[in-house]
Amino acid sequence: MKNNQMIPKRKKSVSQILNTPKVAGYVFILPFIIGFLAFMALPMILSLGFSFTRYNILKSPVFIGLENYKTMFTADPKFWKVFGVTMYYVLFSVPLRLIMALAVAMLLVKSTKLSGFYRAVYYLPSIIGSSVAVAILWKRMFASDGVVNALLKIIGLPSDIAWLGRTDTAIWTLIILAVWQFGSSMLIFLSGLKQIPVSLYEAATVDGANGIQRFFKITIPMLTPTIFFNLINQLINGFMAFTQSYIITQGKPRDTTLFYTVYMYQNSFTYNKLGYGCAMAWFMVFVVGMLTLILFKTQKKWVHYEAEG
Repeated sequence: MKNNQMIPKRKKSVSQILNTPKVAGYVFILPFIIGFLAFMALPMILSLGFSFTRYNILKSPVFIGLENYKTMFTADPKFWKVFGVTMYYVLFSVPLRLIMALAVAMLLVKSTKLSGFYRAVYYLPSIIGSSVAVAILWKRMFASDGVVNALLKIIGLPSDIAWLGRTDTAIWTLIILAVWQFGSSMLIFLSGLKQIPVSLYEAATVDGANGIQRFFKITIPMLTPTIFFNLINQLINGFMAFTQSYIITQGKPRDTTLFYTVYMYQNSFTYNKLGYGCAMAWFMVFVVGMLTLILFKTQKKWVHYEAEG
């Protein structure tokens, strides 16, 4: 008998290796991976290191341990006020924006000849809403001699209100601006509404359910995954709000509109305390992460997925 001889495997050429689906996938995601590592992962790691230092950009960082965090929690009275202002803004702006987005989505769910136009018009504020130009326009609208007071004067209401100068109204001008930027959430709600089977509404109508009952018994339960997705996104966006406070009010009056991100920016680049600013950034990462974790942990109690029994 002849001994079986091992047949050597032919080595694949470089072109054959590059033409495999696996390699092609890596090639396509490579730009994202490079961008993520260079512009997100690396800066985050550096900022975490700087949060334990005294660093003013002009001089080399000096390691001081947890001193920045200790100062932030115990020796900076402005910190907790700014944090409270931001929480107040998120607490009201996020739910109001989602309610507005859902209401408009329900109006646009029926397809008409002008549906595309209306969707584009309602989505436009989400694109330009965070721009400096819109912030300046909003500031002029709510000025003492602005459009808002002029409209109030026409209908016979008090028209001498200093919207941006009063501690009880200034923050609400920024909340209203946030609510106006409901376009992205509206499109997501619109997509979710179209996924709800029409047969459910038809069966409920046959059983005698009215519009309100259909909304709370069918629309809301079926839409909870979309609500959950929008809630997470808008919660994160709320804590990241910057332009509104920085351009429109500069934190005035009496720091009642000074957002966390603006105060963090001031510490980092105005007061030259970059190490302290990095510590503030990581505390916000912790807060947003904890709130997001709570939402994920509680979603089983109110979010209903179709795959569930």
